[in-house]
Amino acid sequence: MDFILHPVEQRVLGALLEKDITTPEYYPLTMNALVAACNQKSNRDPVVSYDDGLVERAIEALREKGFATIVTGGGNRVPKYAQSFSERLNLGRRDLAILCELLVRGAQTPGELRNRGSRMYDFSDLDEVESCLRSLAAREPDPYIVQLPHQPGTKEQRWAHLLGGEPAVQAPAAASPSTSQHLAPASDRIEKLEAEMATLRDEVLELRKIVEDFRRQFE
Repeated sequence: MDFILHPVEQRVLGALLEKDITTPEYYPLTMNALVAACNQKSNRDPVVSYDDGLVERAIEALREKGFATIVTGGGNRVPKYAQSFSERLNLGRRDLAILCELLVRGAQTPGELRNRGSRMYDFSDLDEVESCLRSLAAREPDPYIVQLPHQPGTKEQRWAHLLGGEPAVQAPAAASPSTSQHLAPASDRIEKLEAEMATLRDEVLELRKIVEDFRRQFE
């Protein structure tokens, strides 16, 4: 691929793609709106906290690559920003939905991409998602996405974009034959740990309340 996007550029581009499709009435975006779109807490992984200067530098880098434009005039009191990525690479709506989700939320399974990408494209079924994934992975001369190695304890393989270069893949820890067969599925273990952590947090908050109430008696 003749371009590599920095992680900040990836988030900015993903935000522009998302807002272009989901909220066309507020698009193109002002700088304030673009920063807010990058930093929003929903539909983002990881959640970030970019400032105007960082986003401005990312926009300039995307403009140099031909993936973003500045819109001025026409009644606009401030400059606004738009993506030209779809036109530059001749991508359709379903391709953009997949790439946008991978840009703003990282590697995902086909099922996750179908559910989360429904905001931008209504995939008829999982087969259509997988067909789109295979098409993007077979693009010439360079593929846009790649299927990641299968991770133990998971049912579906995840896909990641290649717009920032080869994705880093964390090697799974090897489990001994004597213990691996007794391990619960990863999703079950994670859910159990999350439930236990939530319970502990509640207990800590309750203890803090008790201590604060006790202190107030002597004030």
